[in-house]
Amino acid sequence: MAVDPICHMTVDEHAAIKAVKDQKEYYFCSTHCRDTFIKEQHSSPTGCCNKQTSFFKNKLFLVSSISILLVAASYFFVALSAFRVIFLTYLKSIWWAVLAGFILGGIIDYYVPQEYIVKVLAQRKPRSIVNAVLLGFLMSACSHGILALSIQLHKKGASNPAVVSFLLASPWANLTITILLVSLFGIKGLLIIAATLVVAINTGFIFLFLEKAGLIERNKNTIEVAEHFSITRDIKIRAKNYSFSRKTLFFDIQGILRGSRALSDMVLWWLLIGMLIASFAGAYIPSHVFHRFMGPTFLGLLVTLALATVIEVCSEGSSPLAFEIYRNTGALGNSFVFLMAGVATDYTEIGLLWTNVGRRTALWLPVVTVPQIIVLGYIFNLFMK
Repeated sequence: MAVDPICHMTVDEHAAIKAVKDQKEYYFCSTHCRDTFIKEQHSSPTGCCNKQTSFFKNKLFLVSSISILLVAASYFFVALSAFRVIFLTYLKSIWWAVLAGFILGGIIDYYVPQEYIVKVLAQRKPRSIVNAVLLGFLMSACSHGILALSIQLHKKGASNPAVVSFLLASPWANLTITILLVSLFGIKGLLIIAATLVVAINTGFIFLFLEKAGLIERNKNTIEVAEHFSITRDIKIRAKNYSFSRKTLFFDIQGILRGSRALSDMVLWWLLIGMLIASFAGAYIPSHVFHRFMGPTFLGLLVTLALATVIEVCSEGSSPLAFEIYRNTGALGNSFVFLMAGVATDYTEIGLLWTNVGRRTALWLPVVTVPQIIVLGYIFNLFMK
């Protein structure tokens, strides 16, 4: 057993992340420790250096600046006042979920070894899909927080089919939203949850087939894990070797924040773009248009699908909106489409998959999910009047 030179934990050499320096091998328990070692030694095991991007070329900086300028301009231009009100309402509704997602993502990055994620979510078997959906059910995070977690799981080696299943299941099929939907829709809320799980599992299985056929990308972050590797045994070893002190607590917090910051650079600018577009749509599209064209018809389903693509709010905020559609139109299927399409067709999710997971994976997401969502929505409208 080797010793990690950063955190000094005992490391299994067969499953460790390696780095090479001066013809010596070092073994690390996580990418965080490896990257810290490389930074301290001012060298890279591949001989490459990361180029620093100027802050004015940083996408998060640019999108944040545009958002701030638009909000500031709204105090001088009356035409932008409605935009400001809705944008700040969105911000007030989702900031905690986004922050929670980034913190959880930082915790995963710092504490959860890549081998754990690979062992549970990277096997090219149906079991990985079921694990991803179950993990999503246990997560009580908003859809915007789930975006950060999904990308973090991908970075840690989860297979693309598992990431997609987790992304689809988590916002609506988690414990918190289950309670919320039942409180709004009654027993019909459980039907929405069941349909969500069906779409998530079906999509995961289809993506497994697409991955085997080479039609979507495979996660390059996945590593080989020994067949005998035991997560439980490894946790016991790490717990035994962990020494709690003020110094280790400081390093732990620093590591979590570092992972959260890296994740925010990847995700937050997409969220801001989504909020900007949704705010303009909500401010300048009359509300009566939603009710007039979103009835319990096939056309109503398509209109709902189109609007949900543009207007995606935090899952806690979308649930009351979906109930408002149901209360005014009696179309349970439209409410289901509104909820699910926010994840399956929203430009934020597709954009994040496009830039972080793979273009083909992003393009296949709506192709695979939309027909399922429309069919289930139509069945709900037909039999749940």
